[in-house]
Amino acid sequence: MIKRAISGDKDALVRVITLRKEEYYRLAYVYMKNSHDAMDVLEDVIVILYENINKLKKVESFSSWSKTILVNCCKKQLKKKERLVLKETVEGKQEREDIDRVTEEVVINRALEKLKPKHSEVIKLRYFMDMEYKCIARVLRIPEGTVKSRLAIGMRKLKEILGGDYK
Repeated sequence: MIKRAISGDKDALVRVITLRKEEYYRLAYVYMKNSHDAMDVLEDVIVILYENINKLKKVESFSSWSKTILVNCCKKQLKKKERLVLKETVEGKQEREDIDRVTEEVVINRALEKLKPKHSEVIKLRYFMDMEYKCIARVLRIPEGTVKSRLAIGMRKLKEILGGDYK
Protein backbone atom coordinates (compact mmCIF):
# COMPACT_ATOMS: atom_id res chain seq x y z
CA MET A 1 0.00 0.00 0.00
CA ILE A 2 2.86 2.38 0.75
CA LYS A 3 4.25 1.84 -2.78
CA ARG A 4 0.85 2.70 -4.21
CA ALA A 5 0.66 5.78 -1.97
CA ILE A 6 4.09 6.95 -3.14
CA SER A 7 3.06 6.51 -6.76
CA GLY A 8 0.08 8.83 -6.21
CA ASP A 9 -2.75 6.62 -4.90
CA LYS A 10 -4.17 8.89 -2.20
CA ASP A 11 -6.70 6.26 -1.06
CA ALA A 12 -3.80 3.92 -0.30
CA LEU A 13 -2.19 6.65 1.81
CA VAL A 14 -5.42 7.15 3.72
CA ARG A 15 -5.57 3.41 4.45
CA VAL A 16 -1.93 3.35 5.64
CA ILE A 17 -2.59 6.33 7.95
CA THR A 18 -5.82 4.76 9.21
CA LEU A 19 -4.01 1.53 10.07
CA ARG A 20 -1.43 3.51 12.09
CA LYS A 21 -3.77 6.11 13.58
CA GLU A 22 -3.55 4.73 17.18
CA GLU A 23 0.24 4.67 17.01
CA TYR A 24 0.34 8.26 15.67
CA TYR A 25 -2.19 9.45 18.23
CA ARG A 26 -0.22 7.98 21.16
CA LEU A 27 2.96 9.64 19.94
CA ALA A 28 1.23 13.00 19.49
CA TYR A 29 -0.41 12.68 22.91
CA VAL A 30 2.97 12.09 24.57
CA TYR A 31 4.16 15.44 23.22
CA MET A 32 0.98 17.48 23.43
CA LYS A 33 -0.36 16.07 26.74
CA ASN A 34 -4.01 16.45 25.78
CA SER A 35 -6.23 14.85 23.20
CA HIS A 36 -7.47 18.06 21.56
CA ASP A 37 -3.96 19.29 20.73
CA ALA A 38 -2.89 15.78 19.72
CA MET A 39 -5.79 15.60 17.25
CA ASP A 40 -4.92 19.05 15.86
CA VAL A 41 -1.36 17.93 15.23
CA LEU A 42 -2.57 14.74 13.56
CA GLU A 43 -4.67 16.78 11.16
CA ASP A 44 -1.59 18.80 10.20
CA VAL A 45 0.48 15.64 9.78
CA ILE A 46 -2.09 14.04 7.49
CA VAL A 47 -2.01 17.09 5.23
CA ILE A 48 1.81 17.09 5.17
CA LEU A 49 1.96 13.37 4.43
CA TYR A 50 -0.67 13.76 1.72
CA GLU A 51 1.25 16.61 0.07
CA ASN A 52 4.73 15.06 0.39
CA ILE A 53 4.31 11.28 0.05
CA ASN A 54 5.74 11.46 -3.46
CA LYS A 55 9.08 12.65 -2.00
CA LEU A 56 9.57 9.42 -0.01
CA LYS A 57 12.29 7.34 -1.67
CA LYS A 58 12.16 4.04 0.26
CA VAL A 59 9.01 2.22 1.29
CA GLU A 60 10.68 0.88 4.43
CA SER A 61 11.40 4.46 5.56
CA PHE A 62 7.71 5.41 5.71
CA SER A 63 7.28 4.69 9.41
CA SER A 64 10.28 6.71 10.60
CA TRP A 65 9.63 9.43 8.00
CA SER A 66 6.00 9.89 9.03
CA LYS A 67 6.85 9.81 12.75
CA THR A 68 9.60 12.38 12.24
CA ILE A 69 7.06 14.65 10.57
CA LEU A 70 4.67 14.03 13.46
CA VAL A 71 7.29 14.87 16.10
CA ASN A 72 8.32 18.01 14.21
CA CYS A 73 4.69 19.12 14.00
CA CYS A 74 4.29 18.56 17.74
CA LYS A 75 7.39 20.62 18.49
CA LYS A 76 6.24 23.39 16.18
CA GLN A 77 2.80 23.46 17.81
CA LEU A 78 4.35 23.52 21.30
CA LYS A 79 6.52 26.50 20.31
CA LYS A 80 3.44 28.32 19.02
CA LYS A 81 1.63 27.62 22.28
CA GLU A 82 4.63 28.81 24.28
CA ARG A 83 4.79 32.08 22.33
CA LEU A 84 1.05 32.55 22.76
CA VAL A 85 1.30 32.03 26.52
CA LEU A 86 4.25 34.45 26.71
CA LYS A 87 2.36 37.01 24.67
CA GLU A 88 -0.71 36.68 26.88
CA THR A 89 1.48 37.00 29.96
CA VAL A 90 3.17 40.11 28.61
CA GLU A 91 -0.14 41.62 27.54
CA GLY A 92 -1.66 40.80 30.94
CA LYS A 93 1.31 42.35 32.68
CA GLN A 94 1.05 45.44 30.48
CA GLU A 95 -2.67 45.72 31.27
CA ARG A 96 -1.93 45.54 35.00
CA GLU A 97 0.80 48.16 34.63
CA ASP A 98 -1.59 50.40 32.69
CA ILE A 99 -4.27 49.98 35.35
CA ASP A 100 -1.74 50.70 38.10
CA ARG A 101 -0.49 53.79 36.26
CA VAL A 102 -4.02 55.11 35.66
CA THR A 103 -4.96 54.42 39.27
CA GLU A 104 -1.86 56.27 40.44
CA GLU A 105 -2.66 59.21 38.20
CA VAL A 106 -6.22 59.39 39.53
CA VAL A 107 -4.99 59.31 43.13
CA ILE A 108 -2.40 62.03 42.48
CA ASN A 109 -4.86 64.23 40.57
CA ARG A 110 -7.43 63.96 43.36
CA ALA A 111 -4.78 64.85 45.91
CA LEU A 112 -3.66 67.83 43.78
CA GLU A 113 -7.27 69.06 43.69
CA LYS A 114 -7.17 69.33 47.48
CA LEU A 115 -4.23 71.75 47.34
CA LYS A 116 -4.49 75.48 46.81
CA PRO A 117 -4.35 76.23 43.07
CA LYS A 118 -1.07 78.13 43.42
CA HIS A 119 0.60 75.02 44.92
CA SER A 120 -0.85 72.44 42.52
CA GLU A 121 0.02 74.69 39.58
CA VAL A 122 3.76 74.76 40.37
CA ILE A 123 3.79 71.01 41.10
CA LYS A 124 2.19 70.27 37.74
CA LEU A 125 4.55 72.57 35.88
CA ARG A 126 7.62 71.19 37.62
CA TYR A 127 6.85 67.46 37.72
CA PHE A 128 4.33 66.89 34.94
CA MET A 129 5.76 69.34 32.42
CA ASP A 130 9.37 68.98 33.61
CA MET A 131 9.90 72.74 33.61
CA GLU A 132 12.88 74.42 35.30
CA TYR A 133 12.33 76.86 38.19
CA LYS A 134 13.32 79.85 36.02
CA CYS A 135 10.88 78.85 33.31
CA ILE A 136 8.04 78.40 35.82
CA ALA A 137 8.85 81.82 37.29
CA ARG A 138 8.65 83.43 33.82
CA VAL A 139 5.42 81.64 32.91
CA LEU A 140 3.68 82.53 36.18
CA ARG A 141 5.36 85.93 36.42
CA ILE A 142 6.54 85.34 39.96
CA PRO A 143 10.01 85.32 41.49
CA GLU A 144 12.00 82.08 41.33
CA GLY A 145 12.13 81.99 45.15
CA THR A 146 8.32 82.04 45.24
CA VAL A 147 8.23 79.10 42.83
CA LYS A 148 10.54 77.13 45.15
CA SER A 149 8.58 77.96 48.30
CA ARG A 150 5.21 77.13 46.70
CA LEU A 151 6.69 73.89 45.44
CA ALA A 152 8.05 72.97 48.88
CA ILE A 153 4.77 73.80 50.63
CA GLY A 154 2.71 72.02 47.96
CA MET A 155 4.85 68.86 48.11
CA ARG A 156 4.70 68.75 51.92
CA LYS A 157 0.88 69.05 51.86
CA LEU A 158 0.65 66.52 49.02
CA LYS A 159 2.64 64.01 51.08
CA GLU A 160 0.32 64.58 54.03
CA ILE A 161 -2.75 64.02 51.84
CA LEU A 162 -1.27 60.85 50.35
CA GLY A 163 -0.19 59.57 53.73
CA GLY A 164 3.59 59.70 53.76
CA ASP A 165 6.47 59.76 51.35
CA TYR A 166 4.76 59.27 48.02
CA LYS A 167 7.15 59.12 45.08
